[in-house]
Amino acid sequence: MDAPIELTGEQEKFRAEVCELLCEDSVRVAVARSRRMPYGQETGLLDVHRRLGERGWLAVNWPPEYGGLGASLVEKAILTEELILHGVPDTVHTLGIDIVGLAVHLFGTEEQRRRLLPGLARGETTASVLFSEPAIGSDLASLTTRAEPDGDGWRLYGRKRYSMKTHLSDFALCAARTSSGPVSYHGITLFIVPLRSVGVSIDPLWNLSDERFDDVTLSGIRVTRADVLGEVDDGWQVINRILPLERTGIDSAAKAARLLDALLRHADATGRLAEPVYTQRLLDLDARVRAARLLAWRCVLNLRTGRPDEVHSATAKWYASEVAKELSGLALEVTGLDGVLDAHDAAAVADGVFDAAYREAPGLTLAAGTSEIMLYFVGTSGLGLPS
Repeated sequence: MDAPIELTGEQEKFRAEVCELLCEDSVRVAVARSRRMPYGQETGLLDVHRRLGERGWLAVNWPPEYGGLGASLVEKAILTEELILHGVPDTVHTLGIDIVGLAVHLFGTEEQRRRLLPGLARGETTASVLFSEPAIGSDLASLTTRAEPDGDGWRLYGRKRYSMKTHLSDFALCAARTSSGPVSYHGITLFIVPLRSVGVSIDPLWNLSDERFDDVTLSGIRVTRADVLGEVDDGWQVINRILPLERTGIDSAAKAARLLDALLRHADATGRLAEPVYTQRLLDLDARVRAARLLAWRCVLNLRTGRPDEVHSATAKWYASEVAKELSGLALEVTGLDGVLDAHDAAAVADGVFDAAYREAPGLTLAAGTSEIMLYFVGTSGLGLPS
């Protein structure tokens, strides 16, 4: 896919090389097989991620000493787009590289960087996030997971929900309360928690999407000062720094583009494209998908030039996820009942892509900040409206 910015020759070459790998028969077979795995037995396509990691592509913008190639965020955005456009589930990559890896890279000690980042970049280890809890979502100030002092460390107690890929991960970035005070956001600390340890239990949290959520119970796992990311009691500042950097909208815009391409091909083949009831709506959504991609790439360029714009990031995230959600609804209107057949059914339209997108769509407007929170942020911080 052509980028909405002018790429250098090396960046064009990088996109072509990524596409070549993702188009290999072995990768295409692995992607198709993953779509047909029994629910709860997903592979995460870790072998594909390891192949990307072997070439330094998984975290291409990280320095070589941490497993990357020292490239820019443009190459990183190219990789994210191509993974999604080729149907490779991106959650393992997003969590391990874009959130946890980024947090360690920006706020970790040198020991933490050298211990954790190379494995993530090579795809040999994976990481997840333990923020949300049963009674809270976006408002982490209300979290109840606690870190109780234990000698020179702490023991963690609490329950985390809606965590993705935790059952496939080696460690997680966990938010827990280390102190209480009049300022609710103060007293939160981020811990690097090993997941395959006594004191951590992981159970599936069944949902409608193809990707499994997890219910994680922390029952006294011990962590030390070496496991603290950033400063004790100051985890909220770390979270505030990394989440806007994740919110470019590149992922949702790419998912919308992939879905639109499949829908246009299906509508053309069935004659629906010429029906007035659908023609104008498809044209409108085509323009909006292009706009979402432009907004997302502007976020990438803002970050690339060292001028992050949190309001624009929130705008791009909101717009791209809402467009993808609306498009998934139209797809089922165009395809009818055949569109709700999933990839396990031999008669599924477009290998079940429309059904999968429809089930995933609500989550796009919730993950990394709900649409309501994004609009609130844009209104208060961007437009100066009263909070």
